[in-house]
Amino acid sequence: MLMAAAAYEIRWLNPSDASAFQTLRLAGLRASPSAFGSSYEEEKDRALALIEARLAPSPDQGVLGAFAGGQLVGMLGIRRQDGLKTRHRMALWGVYVAPAFRGQGIAQALLARAVAFARQVPGAVQIHLSVNAANASAIRLYEQAGFHAYGTEPAALLVDGALHDELLMQHRLHPAAGPVA
Repeated sequence: MLMAAAAYEIRWLNPSDASAFQTLRLAGLRASPSAFGSSYEEEKDRALALIEARLAPSPDQGVLGAFAGGQLVGMLGIRRQDGLKTRHRMALWGVYVAPAFRGQGIAQALLARAVAFARQVPGAVQIHLSVNAANASAIRLYEQAGFHAYGTEPAALLVDGALHDELLMQHRLHPAAGPVA
């Protein structure tokens, strides 16, 4: 269900948002450890300067934030792959909406903005992501946004002694596109 866009604002984060980003990211890592490849323990002492650098504007990557009443309540990262043979691929990472703000269309709005951004990146053909294979609501969200599963990575994450499979998904930005020259 989508709520009116006036209920929240979606915009690109910048270095001045580093503290709010770190607070929300750490909350997500703590609340949903099996939803992320990183961990709270790995990121809790990360220097703010590193986060500021991560949020610096770039033409082929960034972090979108959803704000409600001036508070960062949702986020999504997208970046182009670095390798010469993989630069046609964008990677979606770090998708999280605070529990109190779920069900308001925020994740859908973040995804729509990320897909629109990726379509504007020269040479980008597809977006890839991985999602916990047991997270049915997240999988449904991605499917509704045009992502399709293409495989499963068994035992991709080990969280608190439990193995978690990851579903690998992709979204073709230009469905009729053939090989990229």
